[in-house]
Amino acid sequence: MLKFTPILLAVLYAMAMYHFSVWRTKRELDEKSTELADPRLKVLMDRLAAALDIERIRVNIYEIDPVNGLAAPDGRIFITRGFYRKYQSGEVSAEELTSVIAHELGHVALGHTRRRMIDFSGQNALRTALAMVLSRFLPGIGVMIANGISTLLAARISRDDEYEADAYAAALLHKAGIGVGPQKTLFGKLETLTQARSGVVPAWLMSHPKTTDRIAALEKLEGRWTTTS
Repeated sequence: MLKFTPILLAVLYAMAMYHFSVWRTKRELDEKSTELADPRLKVLMDRLAAALDIERIRVNIYEIDPVNGLAAPDGRIFITRGFYRKYQSGEVSAEELTSVIAHELGHVALGHTRRRMIDFSGQNALRTALAMVLSRFLPGIGVMIANGISTLLAARISRDDEYEADAYAAALLHKAGIGVGPQKTLFGKLETLTQARSGVVPAWLMSHPKTTDRIAALEKLEGRWTTTS
């Protein structure tokens, strides 16, 4: 029984972290967000809603400066204030921002948001269990190895989710008559918008795929649709 104790403790820790993370995320978003009200964006979001055969799509402004879009575990869609400012200043078009909303809708529709919370907790459990076991045999570096394995796993899962959400958004934008163009042009701007330094982190450790790879995947989809048409 004792040899299973680290795993049992890790599982209990993961369950506690999952519930705490969901509660903390919801509270943070509730306190720092308001519904987006923008006439130009509403026209485009109505086109997305019509393509999905739903009445409306509600988007919220999350009052933080970093440029980002996100989908909450409860299915709500958020654009950060920093991203909205880029749109207001003309650095991002209405269609490009709509492509972000379509991408986040993809995360919700494909179950990524809830699964990510569970995965996050599971990765913490894996990291804790590995660290406890490896530290017995490799004092000093066991924790580092456990962290490395967990980081690689998390990055791979996240990149797969991004490709899937990109494909969902592309199909939705295509159906809504907006097209995939705004997705591709936005990808070309993302490093500048987020002030990221390319080449600092290896692509296989990044939570998002390389911009060039994402654009190539979209162009492959476009090619299939053109051939089908």
